[in-house]
Amino acid sequence: MSVKIEESWKAALADEFEQPYFQGITAFLKKEIAAGKTIYPPGPLIFNAFNTTPFDKVKVVILGQDPYIKPGEAMGLSFSVPRGVAIPPSLRNIYKELQDDLGCPIPKHGDLTHWAEQGVFLLNAALTVEKGLSNSHAKCGWHTFTDAVIHRLSEARDGLVFMLWGNFARQKAALIDPFKHLVLEAAHPSPLAGGAFNGCQHFSKANEFLAANGKETIEWCL
Repeated sequence: MSVKIEESWKAALADEFEQPYFQGITAFLKKEIAAGKTIYPPGPLIFNAFNTTPFDKVKVVILGQDPYIKPGEAMGLSFSVPRGVAIPPSLRNIYKELQDDLGCPIPKHGDLTHWAEQGVFLLNAALTVEKGLSNSHAKCGWHTFTDAVIHRLSEARDGLVFMLWGNFARQKAALIDPFKHLVLEAAHPSPLAGGAFNGCQHFSKANEFLAANGKETIEWCL
């Protein structure tokens, strides 16, 4: 797997790409593909979050678990699906919270690229998945890599907002310096959480923090 990744990320993560575990990820993916398995997202989109939101442009991090497992949905940005694809249930709940929090109209599409272009880093803990099998690539080394990504952002940047939704994401708080950054935790927006995500007001809180730190706020309405 040749890593085609935006230059500022390539510099920030140069050490990680040389680690044995990362070579292991590459070998694992090649083996899976050789065995005829379908991997999501398509190869050019595996590092889409990195390529759309450069390291020095990140303002907000929204952490997902792994890519969508149905054809045509995964696009390398957590929670996002391409235009023309049905909006997944978790994203519908995110949109509902946006409407309640900021008065945003509910979008008719699920493409979050506009957020990513403004500095919202839409990172999945595992960057790939096998078709139809959630968490199928959770143990191939991706978590080591994305933990390093979160830690590097915490260490090298100041005044970021980390949105950690659900128990899995909340465990990542240990990687983040809470004295330098705003860590927002909530239930997962999945319908399985029974609406516990509703009312978290993370989007307005993020903008208040960014403004207080002299940064341009995010236009969350799509």
